[in-house]
Amino acid sequence: MTSSIDLLEDAFTRIRDTVRRAAGGLEPDQLSARIDPEANSIAWLVWHLTRVQDDHIAGVAGTPQRWTDGGWEQRFGLPFAPDATGYAQSAAEVGQVAGPGVTAENLVGYHEDVYTATVAYLHSLDDGDLDRVVDTSWNPPVTLAVRLVSVLSDDLQHAGQASFVRGVLERRA
Repeated sequence: MTSSIDLLEDAFTRIRDTVRRAAGGLEPDQLSARIDPEANSIAWLVWHLTRVQDDHIAGVAGTPQRWTDGGWEQRFGLPFAPDATGYAQSAAEVGQVAGPGVTAENLVGYHEDVYTATVAYLHSLDDGDLDRVVDTSWNPPVTLAVRLVSVLSDDLQHAGQASFVRGVLERRA
């Protein structure tokens, strides 16, 4: 029988694979292109979904975020605070996820780094750990299982959006 941890790993692997397909091989101008002035770019979508995963997994694991600890913040050179994840950013801020450091190599590399940390954390767990309360600021309190599914849900949606944007851009070319 497959454990819950195996299922979670499979889901995070699917996100990683979708990120690779959505962003891999694109030029910076393609990554930052927006199909509408208010729309999210592939660069922002992949950066945001990876930042959320990094932030939330590091939070429950009690480890430093790869964004700062792995040097990705410096490589990207974005004009945001180190703890920014993209949550509630404006259309103008979405447009700032561009520039020399916002490359397919960095986007996919950062995601791979976060994926590796996520899988290592998952392998430190067993099914019994999933009932642990990780956030008491909600009613009901959030368990580890709920937090992980929340990250998966958000990331899968954004990875799918990035894939959609790539498809639209390829059809326009």
